[in-house]
Amino acid sequence: MESKRLTGRRQPAGTALLFFSLLTLVSVSCKKTPEGTSPTYQDLTEAVYASGSVLPRGEYTVTADAQGIIEQRLISEGDSVHKGQLLFTLENASAQARQLAASSVLRQSQANLEAGSPVLAEQEAQVRNARTRLQNDSVNYARFRDLYAQNATSRAEVERSELNYTVSKNNLRAQLNTLQRTRNQLKVEVENNRSQLVASQEAGQNTRVQSFVSGKVYEVYKDPGEVVRPGDPLALVGSGNNLYAQLAVDESDFSRIRIGQEVMIKTDVYPDKLFKARISKIYPKLNRADQSFRVDAEFTGERPASYYGLTLEANIIISRNRRVLTIPKAYVFGNDSVWVEDGKEPKKVRFRKGAENFDLVEVKGGLTKETKLIVKE
Repeated sequence: MESKRLTGRRQPAGTALLFFSLLTLVSVSCKKTPEGTSPTYQDLTEAVYASGSVLPRGEYTVTADAQGIIEQRLISEGDSVHKGQLLFTLENASAQARQLAASSVLRQSQANLEAGSPVLAEQEAQVRNARTRLQNDSVNYARFRDLYAQNATSRAEVERSELNYTVSKNNLRAQLNTLQRTRNQLKVEVENNRSQLVASQEAGQNTRVQSFVSGKVYEVYKDPGEVVRPGDPLALVGSGNNLYAQLAVDESDFSRIRIGQEVMIKTDVYPDKLFKARISKIYPKLNRADQSFRVDAEFTGERPASYYGLTLEANIIISRNRRVLTIPKAYVFGNDSVWVEDGKEPKKVRFRKGAENFDLVEVKGGLTKETKLIVKE
């Protein structure tokens, strides 16, 4: 779960802070003269500053899926866990009672569907009676037709026997339909009750909270005896080895960030170590709280130990400029001007800027290495 907000340290637009020695300039310092300084050729590394945290991949919050009281807590902070490992057990007497009740109701509905059950016995008897009456009425109807053919009875008697036969036939059909409808309803009840039993069994299984991933336990929120409800957080679990850097880049520098750029990372926990990473993902949504964008970086070499949320500072390398003409940033006046020595009177000169960092500015035109720079009081 990647839901942490990062706070970037806002730098002036167009600047980059190089805060550790491996990113400082490699070549000689600017030449100093009594009157000031002159541009020199140096290696200049341009970078964008970002702050952030070290987080594990596959992070998620273990939550309760049932209401109950924590009976067992089987993990502690720092433990390694595997997928499917039991983390917590909950005591829930009502869930057990519902499971027993659902099982009893299912057995009763199954018994009602069996042949000769009390629910079906009465309707099956009515079907037998209707079939017997139909047989009798059929015999009577046939007998009266024979008698009528011999002029031994009236036509009215034949019609009355035919009517009784028809009524009996319709009655048997209705009784059979009623019996079949009852059986169908009982089958539906059995399936519904079976579903209720399965649901109650799953609810009972929800009292056994397992891990969805293999990783490390970073935090445990609940202890035995505490009451929990569905959705309550129980623990924080994440990958123990797969770490990444979650960075906050200032809005003014965001347009310069690209996938694959090299990142130099420093943490307070390891003050003497420099970790390397590369930009792996850029998020387009601005965090208006601190005017920063989220950027993720994957470690490419040695990585910090798996401590959750280590604070870090990072330099995202924008460019490495080999042996370019540079001047100290302190000599720049305004955005692109310097004061130079011109006889007895100082002269303001504009120059064309290139890359820059916190200390130096690249000169792409307008000055030479012979130019004498001064700071005008």
